[in-house]
Amino acid sequence: MKHILAAVAVVITGLANQAMAVTALNGSGATFPAPLYLRWASDFGKTNSSIAVNYQGVGSGAGVKQFGDGITDFGASDVAMTDAEIAKVGGNVLMLPATAGTIVLAYNIKGVEGGLKLSRAAYTGILLGTLKKWNDPLIVKDNPGIALPSLPVTVVTRSDGSGTTAVFTAHLDAVSPEFASKVGSGKSVTWPVGLAGKGNDGVTALIKQTPGAIGYVEFGYADNNKLTMASLQNKAGNFIVPTIESGAATLASVVLPENLRAFITDPEGANDYPIATFTWLLVKKSYSDQRKASAVKEFVNYGLTIGQQAAPGLGYITLPATVVAKVQAALETVK
Repeated sequence: MKHILAAVAVVITGLANQAMAVTALNGSGATFPAPLYLRWASDFGKTNSSIAVNYQGVGSGAGVKQFGDGITDFGASDVAMTDAEIAKVGGNVLMLPATAGTIVLAYNIKGVEGGLKLSRAAYTGILLGTLKKWNDPLIVKDNPGIALPSLPVTVVTRSDGSGTTAVFTAHLDAVSPEFASKVGSGKSVTWPVGLAGKGNDGVTALIKQTPGAIGYVEFGYADNNKLTMASLQNKAGNFIVPTIESGAATLASVVLPENLRAFITDPEGANDYPIATFTWLLVKKSYSDQRKASAVKEFVNYGLTIGQQAAPGLGYITLPATVVAKVQAALETVK
């Protein structure tokens, strides 16, 4: 009898442990959406104790590599995977728009705490290193009433492979043939000038501590760190203040294709902020572990629905309902 009771106890304990088993999801990639993904992971964990999500903002380049190498269960990137990267995972990847945001030029000029306007010629000149002082005539002419100092311009860029860099340089390529020929675009480029920091947070820190600095970061990082952001001239010739609303105006006219990848290098609307982008979660079409597949679907669906409510507070653009519907349809195919 004792043996029977012991066996029953073992079975019950085993079932209880199985019921309490936590499915761990590990993801890594873009720092652009990292604050939002970390918020989702935390909030999702409070509603579903059977799934634990860990996300590391290591940059789009590293995130795509770790996903391709099978180190992580999902990845994140601000740009599409290349054909070579897709081939590396045997085509077993879906790229799902999860949120959107803008890339801004944040600066640190004492006495200029707002209102700075940068024309397309001015900000491409700054990134090319041809505009070396803040009181350069090209900047001064668009900023009457602002006392711009004779202070050296210190450009701050990314040191790591970055989707933010890829989106930003794609825009600069579209705006400036000179930039396209001298620098080009991609997750990593050779900048002709400046300091470099790792991740959006590294660039943010360098801007804050360097008088005369200007660098490109995701809007949420700039906003949450109280950095001052320049208004940028768009294709229509208007100077647009970076806000969630002006970024949303840019994305409002975008129709996602079937592969869910759309890139806006130089939007044409009169009120469009010039540098806005979707950012993608990378998931497998087919997982060998059914629990992982179910957990990924549950977590991503949370981000597409309840999680969108947290986006504006962290500086991101809430996805339009039409985009959410398309992404959810693609997510349902994961198995």
